Amino acid sequence: MNIENLKVFCLVVEEGSISQAARLRFLSQPAATKQIHQLENFYDTLLFDREGGKLKITEIGKKLYPFARTIVNDFNRSKEMVQQVKGELNSILAVGASFSIGEFLLPNLLGTFKKQYSDSKVMLTIKNTPSILEDLSNDLIDLALVEGMVENKEFIVEKLKDDQLILICPSNHQWNDQIDITDLENERMIWRESTSGTRLIIENMLKEHNVLEKIESYMELGSMQAIKSAVEAGLGISILPKIVVARELEQGYLRKVDIKGVNLTRHLWLVKKHSRFPNTALTNFIQLIKGT
Repeated sequence: MNIENLKVFCLVVEEGSISQAARLRFLSQPAATKQIHQLENFYDTLLFDREGGKLKITEIGKKLYPFARTIVNDFNRSKEMVQQVKGELNSILAVGASFSIGEFLLPNLLGTFKKQYSDSKVMLTIKNTPSILEDLSNDLIDLALVEGMVENKEFIVEKLKDDQLILICPSNHQWNDQIDITDLENERMIWRESTSGTRLIIENMLKEHNVLEKIESYMELGSMQAIKSAVEAGLGISILPKIVVARELEQGYLRKVDIKGVNLTRHLWLVKKHSRFPNTALTNFIQLIKGT
């Protein structure tokens, strides 16, 4: 048995579902089920029964839950205490960010932060949103900055800012500064991969305007940098977060085109966990990014 078994067990009890607990812990359902089985093997008893296809906690599981929740909470507090005694809560800041935030928004902010608080050590991790939230859940980072929806009730979630999604084309494209949405039908659209949250926002907008199914020519690329390069090379058009293309627009390599009657935005979220101990570096960094 390890602490992760107890964390999953507590979530299954609280959510009433192994699949939901697995999703909140960013695990596959078989992996979460395996952790429950490991806990049951450790205690040599069943903790859950299935009745009529529904998961039901056993009487022993009910009695175990408050102990498990206390152990998990005490474990998290013990890590905070050790960090505080070592002085790391105030001097080390571990930030996790999803790709577009980490690559295009944070570098300047971290530079400003280091100039103002030179004694603080900053570590930045860049992954997709589920992986970053998993790191936060496992106390590998102090703060997560992500684009996707956050449903874990253990987290404190605040909206950081709205980021506009804009249509971009090569600088020499024939379009004027504003087009009708139907003009997209005749262009090659360059997409992110199908699992991208930003792509989902765009596709939903195009569906609402009955345009998505009419876009027959498209290309999928695995990174925003690749998409920018492809558009610049004249291989197509794309819709990307404004923070991603700000430099190329300023330098004239790409051009922004408005879509008449369409204003697309996505939310950027600031996510952290409850903590008994103040983290001066974290507090200072949050104040900085909220002030920008």
